[in-house]
Amino acid sequence: MVGEGTGDRRPLASRNTRWAQGLARWMTALSVTPNQISQASMVTAALAGGSFWLSGQEDVGLRILFLILAALFCQLRLLCNLLDGMVAVEGGKGEADGPFWNEFPDRIADILIFAGVGYGIAAPGLGWAAATFAVLTAYVRELGRATGNPSDFGGPMAKQHRMATITAAALLSILEVLWTGGAWVLTIALWIVAVGAAVTALRRGLKLIRQLKAKH
Repeated sequence: MVGEGTGDRRPLASRNTRWAQGLARWMTALSVTPNQISQASMVTAALAGGSFWLSGQEDVGLRILFLILAALFCQLRLLCNLLDGMVAVEGGKGEADGPFWNEFPDRIADILIFAGVGYGIAAPGLGWAAATFAVLTAYVRELGRATGNPSDFGGPMAKQHRMATITAAALLSILEVLWTGGAWVLTIALWIVAVGAAVTALRRGLKLIRQLKAKH
């Protein structure tokens, strides 16, 4: 997007795959804009969060259905995140307000998904903690860029790691539902995301402090 140079983008191996490049070219040829793709990511995140929330009910069949939907919508969120940048940069369709739509929907998406998981397992506080630390990782990254430093996409719980963790947990939870009917897999996953994101924010913050001091 405008303001997002190719040298300051999240490193993604999927960006170089044939299917991603083909899909990006196809969407570039349409009237779809990068901003619209970014906005669509909030819709997919809302559907993911809602599915996680609804997966907390008693009916086994419905729980499994909503867990599958939650995993699917989490991956669709990542697909939107991949394509908006590719259509903007490689497709040359970046817009003046692109930097806003490149970042803002991601923060909303993290909140919707992790809060939804928390309410679904009757642990809303844990869900909000995971969401808060997820947002904090991005805040530190953007703070670094605002002070003239390269964006820090380091982990251990960057966006793609968070989505991989919660998607895997959703799919593993299907087995747990069939076996014990519990919600320990999603509970553990939320703890992993919350603690991992907190560590990520701390690592990025300490690295940024060192970079700032090195300039003086």
